[in-house]
This record gives sequence, C-alpha cells and structure tokens, in this order.
Amino acid sequence: MRGRQLRLGTRLALGLGALALAVFAIVGAVMVTSMRTFLDKRLDDQMAISQTSAAHDVEYDETVTKLPPDWFAVVYKMQNGELRALPGGQQPSDRTKFDALAKRSLTDDNFDTAYLGEQGKFRLRACPIKANELVLVSAAPLADTESTMSQLITVSVIAFLAALVTLVVGGQALLRRGLRPLSDMADTAHHISSHDLTDSADLTVRVDGNGGGVEVDELREAFNKMLAHIDSSLAARTAAEQRLRRFIADASHELRTPLTSLRGYADLFRYAAANEPGEREKHLEKLRSEASRMSVLLDDLLLLARLDSAESEPPLRPEELDLAVIAEAAADAFRAARPSHSLEVDADTVSMRADATRLRQVLDNLLTNAAVHTPAGTAVSLQVTAEDGEAVIKVSDTGPGIPEADQARIFDRFYRVDNSRTRQRGGSGLGLAVVQSLVQAHGGTITLTSHPGSTTFTIRLPRHLLA
Repeated sequence: MRGRQLRLGTRLALGLGALALAVFAIVGAVMVTSMRTFLDKRLDDQMAISQTSAAHDVEYDETVTKLPPDWFAVVYKMQNGELRALPGGQQPSDRTKFDALAKRSLTDDNFDTAYLGEQGKFRLRACPIKANELVLVSAAPLADTESTMSQLITVSVIAFLAALVTLVVGGQALLRRGLRPLSDMADTAHHISSHDLTDSADLTVRVDGNGGGVEVDELREAFNKMLAHIDSSLAARTAAEQRLRRFIADASHELRTPLTSLRGYADLFRYAAANEPGEREKHLEKLRSEASRMSVLLDDLLLLARLDSAESEPPLRPEELDLAVIAEAAADAFRAARPSHSLEVDADTVSMRADATRLRQVLDNLLTNAAVHTPAGTAVSLQVTAEDGEAVIKVSDTGPGIPEADQARIFDRFYRVDNSRTRQRGGSGLGLAVVQSLVQAHGGTITLTSHPGSTTFTIRLPRHLLA
C-alpha cells in the first residue's frame, strides 16, 4: 500500500526550494570563482609592480631590498650557461619550486602557485632581468586571499541557507493559503459524497468565498456550475419519475375503464344472444364503441412514446403542402361532427414542408378540444397566416376560458381541468399532450392565452421542417 502523499502546497514548496537551491549553488559558484579570479589578478598585478620596482636594485648590486617582509625572493644569475642562485635575500628553506620556475621563465610562463612547507601556500612569479642574465623569483603569501575566500564562502552558505529555509517555510504558508479554496472544494465534494442523492433531488451545497487568483476563481465557478447542473439534473430526474408514476397510474385507470365496459357488454351480449336476440346489435355496437375508444387511447400512447424516444427519429413523413388546404379539411370535418358550434375559418395560402397527416391531427385535436370544453353555441375560429418566415395557426373560442391555475399544466398527459373520474366533458387528457409533442416534433411552439370569454391556442411552425 502506498504511503500517504504530501499535500500539494508542501510538494510545491519543496520543489520551489529545490529549484532555489540549484540557483543558489550556481550563483554561489559563479560569485566565488569571480572573486577568486579578481583577488588572484590583483595579487599578480601587485607582484608585477613590486618586481619591476626591485629589478633596478637587482640589476646593479644583485640584491633585493624593495619587497614586503613576508615575501620570499631569490635572485638567479646565468653562469656558464646555467642559472645559479645568489646568496642573500629573503630565501625560503626549500628552493625547489623557485629553481624550476626560474628555468621555465626563460622560455615559458612566469607564474606558479605552490606550498612552501610550513610557510603555507604562496604565489610565485619569475621576472627575467638584463636580457635573461638575471632572474628574480619572488613569492607572495596567499593567506589573506584564502581567508577572504573562506569568509565569503561561509557568509554565502549561511545567507543562502537562511534564504532557502525562509523561501520553503514562507512559500509553503503562502501556497497553503492560496490553495485553501481548493481545500474548500475538496471538503464540498466530500460533503456531497456523503449525501444520499437517491432520496432527494435537492442539492444546495455550493463553494463560497473568494481569493486564490484567476485560475482558482475559474475553477470555483466551473465547480459551482457543475453542482448546479447536477442539481437541475436530479430535479429533472425526480420530476420525470413523478410524471412516470402519474402516467402509469392514469394510463392504468384509462385502460381499465374501457376494458371493464368491454367485459360488461360481452356478458350482456352473451345473455342477450341466449335469451333476448333483439338486444344483440345494441350490445355489439357498445362493444365496438368501447374497443374504438381504447384503440384511440392506445394509438395516442404509442404516438407519445415514439415522439419521446431519443433513439429514433420522430414519426413524421414530411412533404410539400398548403396549410390552408389542411385547415379547410379539418374545418369541414368539424362542422359535420359538431353542428352545435359555429366555426369561422380565415386561412391564407401557406406553402411549407411538414407531415400533412400529423398537422391534420393537431388541428382536429384543438378543434375537438374547443367543442368539448365549451357549451353549445360557442363560436370557434381557425386562422392560418404566415409571419416572419413562419406558419402561424390560431384556434380560438369564446367559451368560459381555462382557469389560470390550470393553464400551466394544460399540456400535461392525462391532465384534465375537470379532474373527476366521471369525465363529464369526455376526453382522456392526452389530446393537448399529443398536440404539443407533434408541434415540437415539427420544430415549432404552442402557447395558450385564456381568460373568461376567450381562449386561444397559437402554434408557430417553421416553413421548412428541419432535418
């Protein structure tokens, strides 16, 4: 099992510290190298000046008198083709390095760095004099340079370590404070995970607060939008489940009624066939009527199911048509079936692409709805026009209107303004639901405006059915 990982703020602080350590190491190395180069050059320049000043004495009396007291100096003279050290001066106990540098200076570099036993580390320089007949080799101690470099390294290490600790500790605190909104989001997520989302669609938890920078603000906004989307999805799911339960209950009731009637008339028909043959035709007609009513109900349920299906295309067969022709046909059928209601038709020629059969079903349902829910003698009107590239259909009546409390649910399935099970005004409560579904399948909208004395259903359809 993996060990617990460090928090993001700690990991960022440590990463920043490692990066800072690498930078400090590079800066320190460059600074120390530059300082040593500077000090060595300054000492070399000082030795060159000192040897130039002492060269006059060496040229005349072959002795050295103008060098600092803590320096060493040896004068060499060319004798029989070889350099030989002259006595006197400030000579070291071990002259090996001096001899080698004096010989090398005749043809090569004239600087060297060497340890002279217990005396410590020295910088050596050879200076040929008088056409290489004399060579002056002097040695300057490097103790001051080493001491300066040691102090510089010590101070740099201490300063860099202090800066590193401050950076890591302070950075961790700042990062923890800056990342606190992320911790809040994590707490919110844990809080949400503890909810039982199957029992309730109410999800009011949100991430509050501010700070953390633009990126954290964007993440917080996205997180809250996601929660709002989940909340709305849960609410929609709950509402859909409630509608499904109501739909199943209402469908069961609506189907039970004609089935019960069919069973009863079947029993009566069997009795009449045996005892009263004259009653058979009347009972057969009742059986046909109930079967027809149940068939219409099942057709509506099947159509709604097909319109609701997201896995198949809407059951439409679009074609080029004239909406005025469909309106006149629906009006003729209405006048024949509902002579108790007057109908006024005002239909302009509106060419469009749609399913003629389904549009006829929409008009028949709306006209039937107007006749069923208004008293005899109520005037009904049907208007067809074209506005702004759309086909507009208005079905109006002068009846008592629809109560405002019922208007919001008028298109719900199995919803009836007269909610009693006696169905005094007929209908299964599916007519307007079918109308709305068919209109939406055509890419259109349907709206209702109603008050006592006037009820109008307004349908707006695109002239060309969208693919």
